Amino acid sequence: METQTITWPIKTREYLNHHFDSTIWNDFTFRADDIVIATYAKSGTTWLQQIVSQLIFKGQEGLEVADMSPWLDLRVPAKEVKLPAVEAMQHRRFIKTHLPVDALVFSPKAKYIYIGRDGRDVVWSMYNHHANANEFWYQALNETPGRVGPPIEKPVDSIVSYYHDWLEKDGFPFWSFWENIKSWWEIRQLPNVLLLHYGKLKEDMAGEIQKIADFLDITIDPSQWEAILTHCSFDYMKQHASKSVPLGGAFWDGGSQTFIHKGVNGRWKDILSQEDSERYERMAEEKLGKECAQWLNNNGY
Repeated sequence: METQTITWPIKTREYLNHHFDSTIWNDFTFRADDIVIATYAKSGTTWLQQIVSQLIFKGQEGLEVADMSPWLDLRVPAKEVKLPAVEAMQHRRFIKTHLPVDALVFSPKAKYIYIGRDGRDVVWSMYNHHANANEFWYQALNETPGRVGPPIEKPVDSIVSYYHDWLEKDGFPFWSFWENIKSWWEIRQLPNVLLLHYGKLKEDMAGEIQKIADFLDITIDPSQWEAILTHCSFDYMKQHASKSVPLGGAFWDGGSQTFIHKGVNGRWKDILSQEDSERYERMAEEKLGKECAQWLNNNGY
């Protein structure tokens, strides 16, 4: 019987802007049990970090998830500070990235979990995130030495205008949505990649958590199951948001409660015109292909 050869992704470029320094992956030393949580942004990243932390630490309460699961390719703090801290971690590491596949170093040893979300829901969450960012956030991203490209500026007042800019300029003022989704979709069949959808996680959190546990080779003790589900619920995470949010929410007016905002989908439905919404759907199919666009816009189905 022939053994099929796997073609592993390779890094082909650096991604540098007000948020990213992808060069950190060039110096990162993988461990055999590393977990990489990948998303576009505002797609369920913090929720997925909470779930993975609960699986690793067996339903423990009070975990400092934001510290335990760093965003590796965020350019602040500098990689000279971040890399030693990550190397010193003794627990099973679960690291966050917002990069497309071709801008990071991909390891056959690690496990990768990617979670996607309808882009219209992403924008609504992103606007709240951006509109409530304070001067500390802008200083960190724009004034820390090493920024490549233009600074990130304050958002427009209208969420509909923000949506149009994001759609027509492909992720503006953050980064490309389509290339991020497509790059992870294209490697979904690899044995160390698990593709999830925010909508399906909301519909069946218990079932999706079990799927994640199986993928990570983690056996859930039945006596810990209720604690895990409670600690991964939106209400619990909202109440304990300072544990999950970077710097305890210091970058946002209203603190960590602002970062973990509503967690709901479909807020755009009563605000966007039918034409605006259909424009997004046409573009999704054009940029991603029919199968991926349907998966993305239909809760993973």
